[in-house]
This record gives sequence, C-alpha cells and structure tokens, in this order.
Amino acid sequence: MKIKILLYPLCMALLLSSCHIYKQYSRPEVDTQGLYRDPVSTTDTLVSDTSNMANLPWEQVFTDPDLQVLIRLGLERNTDLQAALLRVKEAQASLMTSRLSYLPSLSLAPQGGVSSFDKSHGSWSWSLPVVGSWEIDLFGKILNTKRAAKAALLQSEAYQQAVQTQVVAAIANYYYMLLMLDKQLEITEETSVLWKKNVETMRAMKEAAMVNEAGVVQSEANYYMVLASMADLKNQIRETENSLSLLLRQAPQKIARGRIEDQQLPTVLQAGVPIQLLGNRPDVKVAEMALAGTYYNTNEARAAFYPQITINGTYGWTNQAGNLITNPGKMIASVIGSLTQPLFYRGANIARLKIAKAQQQEALLSFEQAILNAGSEVSNALNLYQTAQDKIVQREKQIESLEKSVEYTQELLTLGTSTYLEVLTAQQSLLSAQLSGIADEFQRMQAVVNLYHALGGGVK
Repeated sequence: MKIKILLYPLCMALLLSSCHIYKQYSRPEVDTQGLYRDPVSTTDTLVSDTSNMANLPWEQVFTDPDLQVLIRLGLERNTDLQAALLRVKEAQASLMTSRLSYLPSLSLAPQGGVSSFDKSHGSWSWSLPVVGSWEIDLFGKILNTKRAAKAALLQSEAYQQAVQTQVVAAIANYYYMLLMLDKQLEITEETSVLWKKNVETMRAMKEAAMVNEAGVVQSEANYYMVLASMADLKNQIRETENSLSLLLRQAPQKIARGRIEDQQLPTVLQAGVPIQLLGNRPDVKVAEMALAGTYYNTNEARAAFYPQITINGTYGWTNQAGNLITNPGKMIASVIGSLTQPLFYRGANIARLKIAKAQQQEALLSFEQAILNAGSEVSNALNLYQTAQDKIVQREKQIESLEKSVEYTQELLTLGTSTYLEVLTAQQSLLSAQLSGIADEFQRMQAVVNLYHALGGGVK
C-alpha cells in the first residue's frame, strides 16, 4: 500500500513533465550564419568580429552639440516614447496581479434580515463572515500565467527600447537632412550671384555684337531657374524643421544647427557578428518575448486539462446557526476543499490548446522573420555606405572637370569660338553635380545612422 502511495505522485510528476507544464521557455535554434552581406566581396561573406558600434552610447556616435541637445529633448518629450513607457507600467501592473494570484482572496460578506412566521414577532438574524478562497496551483495554471505576464513585461520594455532607437535615428536623419539642404541652398545662392553677373556679361556682349538676343534671354532663363530652385530649397528646409519639431513634441520652429562640413561620424563601421542581433535589436527581443508569451499560453491551455483544487473558508460571527437562534456574536468557521475535473468542457479545452499551438507557431515565424529583417537592414546600411563612398570619390572628379569646363567655355565664348549654349550647359551641369555631391555626403551620413539603428544602437 505504501508503495502505491509513493508511485502515484511519481507517475503524476512524470506525466506533468512530459507535457512541459512546468518547463520554462528556451530560445529555439536560430541560424544566423551569413546574415550580413559584404558590400564589396563577390562571395557575400562579410569578415567581422565581435566589435559592434551598437554598443557605443549615442553621444559617442553623434558628437555634434546641437544634435545632442535635440536627441535629449526627443528622449524626454517624444509622444511615441512616452506612450511606450506607459505600456511598460501597464505590463508591470499585470505582472503584479498575476503574482498576487498565488495568495488567497479575502472578502467581507455581511448579511442580515428579519423573518416572521404566521404573524409572529419578527426575528432578526445576521452574520459577519470573512470569506476566503485559495486555488492551489498544483498543475501550473497560475505559474504559466505569471510567466506569460513576465514575458509581456519584457516585451513592453523591449518595445520601449525599440521606440527609443527609432527616435534617436529619426532625429539624427532629420538633422543631417537640414545640414544637407542648408549647404545646397548656400551653393545655389552663390551660383545665383555668378549667373546674375553672367546675364550682365551676356548683355554687354550683345551690345558688342558678340552674341545675339537669344543668348541673353537664355542666360536670363537660367538665372530665374536658380532663383526658383532656391525657393524650393527654402520650403524643404521649413518643412523638415516642422517635421523635426513634431518629433520633439513642440510647436514648429527654427532648429539650431551646425554645418555639414563640421560633422564627424565614425569612418570605420563595425557591424559585429549576426548573433549579436538577438541581444541588441529591441524589435527582435519584442518578437522573441511574444514567442515566449505564446509558449506559456500553450502550457496554460495544457493545464486546463487537469483538476482545479480550491480551498474555501469562512470565519466570522453570527446569531444564527441552522434553525437555532443562538446568542449574538457567536463565532462561526468553516473550511471546504473542492476539486473540479473538466469533463464536458474537454472539447473546448482541446480547441483552446490547438489555437494556442497555432499562435505559438505564428510567433515563431514572426521571430525568425524579425531576425531576417534585421540582417537585411544591416546589409542595406553597409551597402549604402559603400555606395556613398564610391559616389563621393567619382563626384569630386566630376565637379573638378566641370569647373574646368565652365572656365574653358567662358573663355572660348569671349574669343568667339564657342556658343552661349555650351556655356549654359556647362554651368547647369556643374550646379547639378555640386548639389549631387552634397546629397552623396548626406547619403553617407544617413548610412551611418541607419547602420547604428539596424544594429540596435541608441538604447544606451
């Protein structure tokens, strides 16, 4: 008999362990090999080490004092970030609720009434009990609910970090875009001054019968085109300032900023190894904690197949016990244990378990896709940086050649061996190349921001 008493708990423990009711979530096997593409290697194999720029605080990546002021302001005031912090508080409250589920629930349930039989004198009865109920979590239902709440808290914290990295990157990108537009406007204004002088020169040459009226009006048209482009640039600057102000949760206003020539960003980009994305990328953490939550939901659905053990108790005072009226203030106490085994709800429990398993598989796919997305973003940022570097080198040579072309065609026009159309074409090409050169520099800066964000930087 004693052997049977010992075997029953052992068999039950083996049964429960086989169903993973008490087993904690563990990360599934994830293949991150070759997740980064090398922007220059034909084999797509990126040679990397554990050095990772995502581990740098954002102050060491973005050293511009004006930009640092804006980022700090955004981290304090951004609406999305503040909402994410509130979600963390909500998850903390849910976790506290699930932890309190281990404790008995107590309630005060006073009752009173009067009764009379066959017009007799009414008799008063009352009771003042404290009612308690305690569910014994023998089969892991409350345990898995608590673990799921903990996973939800970690998920909300990771989401808050993801929003923070996005805010840092967005502010930096807007800031560098403003610097690019400022420089383009400066170049365009300088060009407008030169082209205005060119119009005056063309008018003087017409009076000297060196060019005709067509050359004059064409040069005037070019000058007015530059003035119109200046208006567009000013409008883009105003709209970018407004967008950045909105990100900072403040009224649209002028943004204090430096110059694009003074910016110092990391020139050696360290992407680390792909496996670091699992720990650094907040959105990957969000997807993994969502997977952990569905894992515990599945365990909770399994626990519903087992009995629910509850102990109910009452302690208090009453003046009534059964049909006997007792003296006021007599103590009453009772304890009742109950065991509920699902029978007719078995079909619903099976359906619930199937749904939980399907949701767990969906979360697993989302987790794997989040890792692939992270690797793709890192690869894109690396390639964007390399592309910008290559373009800057070639663009400098193009601008140098076009500057000589403008100089030569103007000299030839003065000598009468060139046409005004050749001069105008050379001037337009030079302006376009200069503006593109500034855009190339912005693209390189944007690549650094994108890579820092893609690697999960900006949390520290």
